[in-house]
Amino acid sequence: MLVHQAMSRTVLTIGPAHTLRQAAALMSARRVGAAVVLDPDAGGIGILTERDILNSVGLGQNPDSEHAHAHTTTDVVFATPSMPLEEAARAMTRGGFRHLVVLEGGEPAGIVSVRDIVRCWVPAGLRIPA
Repeated sequence: MLVHQAMSRTVLTIGPAHTLRQAAALMSARRVGAAVVLDPDAGGIGILTERDILNSVGLGQNPDSEHAHAHTTTDVVFATPSMPLEEAARAMTRGGFRHLVVLEGGEPAGIVSVRDIVRCWVPAGLRIPA
């Protein structure tokens, strides 16, 4: 099975100036655990996860004044649509993260999460709630 068969094609993208509260609200509304951060000034693609937001709040930082750019992972491991799902799972396990941004032609084409992979690997007939 390949990444494109498991990934979500709907990608939540935010800018580096979004506050953590804004990012959390968008992630919650979309029911996703990560947002792709597009920073044209830094020239790259980053990722902000629910864990990044949780860590900030746990440190007592104000989600209304903390911005995505300060909490974005910019050393991102990417997947491609044609990558085997097993390879994506190994990358997540090695890196200790739960989301991979899927790039096609240098642009975000989707996100694959641990949950997406588990859904593909669960035996037919078993249903995992969203």
